[in-house]
Amino acid sequence: MNKEQLPAWNLNDLYKSIDDPQINVDLEQYKTFCEKFACLYKGKLASLDSKDVFNMLRAYEKNSSLGSRIAGFAYLNMVTQMKNQKAMAFYQNISEKLTDYSKPLVFFSLEINNLSEKTIEQWFQNSNVLFYKPWFERIRRYKPYELCEPVEEILLEKSVTSSSAWVRLYEETSSRLQYTVNGKIYNDAQISKLLLDKDEKIRHQAGVEMNRVAEENADLFAFIYNMIIKDKAIEDEKRGFKLPMSSRNLNENVTDATVQTLAETVRGNYQNIAYRFYKLKAKWLGKEKISYWDRNAPLPFADDAEYSWHEAVSTVLEAYRNFSPKLYEIAKDFFDHDWIDVPPRDGKRSGAFCAPVCVEAHPYLMLNFVGKRNDVLTLAHELGHGCHHQTRTKNGELNEYSRMTTEEVASVFGEMIVFQSMVAKLPDGPEKLALIASKVSDMINTAIRQIAFHFFESRAHMERKNGELSKERLCDIWLEEMKISLGDAVEVGNDCRFIWSQVGHFFFLPFYVYAYSFADCLVNSLYQVYQEGKVKDFADKYLNMLSLTAISDYSKLLKPFGLNPNDADFWNKGLNLISSYIDELERLDQKISF
Repeated sequence: MNKEQLPAWNLNDLYKSIDDPQINVDLEQYKTFCEKFACLYKGKLASLDSKDVFNMLRAYEKNSSLGSRIAGFAYLNMVTQMKNQKAMAFYQNISEKLTDYSKPLVFFSLEINNLSEKTIEQWFQNSNVLFYKPWFERIRRYKPYELCEPVEEILLEKSVTSSSAWVRLYEETSSRLQYTVNGKIYNDAQISKLLLDKDEKIRHQAGVEMNRVAEENADLFAFIYNMIIKDKAIEDEKRGFKLPMSSRNLNENVTDATVQTLAETVRGNYQNIAYRFYKLKAKWLGKEKISYWDRNAPLPFADDAEYSWHEAVSTVLEAYRNFSPKLYEIAKDFFDHDWIDVPPRDGKRSGAFCAPVCVEAHPYLMLNFVGKRNDVLTLAHELGHGCHHQTRTKNGELNEYSRMTTEEVASVFGEMIVFQSMVAKLPDGPEKLALIASKVSDMINTAIRQIAFHFFESRAHMERKNGELSKERLCDIWLEEMKISLGDAVEVGNDCRFIWSQVGHFFFLPFYVYAYSFADCLVNSLYQVYQEGKVKDFADKYLNMLSLTAISDYSKLLKPFGLNPNDADFWNKGLNLISSYIDELERLDQKISF
């Protein structure tokens, strides 16, 4: 990659620095509001008329935005400098203060859930209050699982010293890990890029080194994971959730049965998708079996094109514009302003993400860009998240919430339109085959591998009920699920035994992983409808759907596209798109005659 200047985000839109005096002013305002709000409304909600309710909600919403802004700044300031103890301490202190200051508000949702349906329906006669109906509905879903106010206060207060504290220890430890390959030291973000190297030896050395470092830290990570699982299990039991994933599913507004159907349907497609693809890949790599670390390896006949940042941005924006000029205009803002942090740096968190701060503020994108084709698709993915947020700004802070299964729709769709744009420019030949193969590999990582992660996670949480899991047992479960999902063409051995500890979602967002597969299948079905060209004004309907994802259910969201997520064939339709790409790879393989 050219040694170009890569952009970094500027957080001045939020605060000038962690020493900005406005932070303390805003914290005091947040604290004072919470105290006054409780004095004004605790025990009095049932007596309020609809006008009073609207004024109450507007004030509560404004304060929520203020808290989100402070918390968002602390987190964003921390993730690019996780070896900076001052930044880490600031983040922790802000988290503790906001948690402590918000304790007086615990009564609010509890008291709302003690109100009769008649009272709430009367409030909804006021159109201003009716605007907040999605928020009320979300609050009411939790009614069967709420505990008494003193217990809820204790759980809130202890959250900073229980699960979130373990997550912080995990993230801080992970950010300090160092890997050595051929005498050169790499951080977490950099070592993963070596797995995409054309040189098999480098890929293998990088993979083995990742596993060695994971094993070296396995005692600590196994202990952290056990504590996170146990902490979650205690709260789940008190609240009455049936399964370890049930609380996550409630947040997603999907049933346990729906997620189980998705997981079993995907597992039923392991052979048709993953097994078939890796058999082809082994052939192209000239092997009977490929190493676990060669799953994402570039093909030997693939071009080793590297993208400058400018080329990556142009590629993505062109595809976005061809799909929808409106989407292009939304996307362009991220590059016209300092909203993206691009370069990999020592101490920076690995991976990539989009971080919405609050509805009234723009989101920020974090990447670790080194110029690979996959980095271009990652940019398309995270930009999709960012554009999704920007379509939802009229919903209000209270109505907005992160439902992971819909959060991933815009990002995966963004990847898809950029990928299709790349493929359309290529004639039949090795380069086209290599590009499609790369995309299928990514789709398997999203739709198939994440479900294998889900089964690992489910088994770990269920077995933990019988006592603490050893690092050896966690490794055994990991290897079993990886072997089942990848098939005989992939060698799954001890050189990847400890890699479960590097899947961050297991630690900081339990049962998040299925959302990737959920969204991938949904997007694949959606994209097939787009290709068929039977839905008039598809792009406009798509953007409108994005604007409603936090305030509507799946059936309503997908109805304009003729899709029904409650139909058992819905998931297979999405998986069939991946299968069709493998059909195309088999056609190209025969045509090119490798």
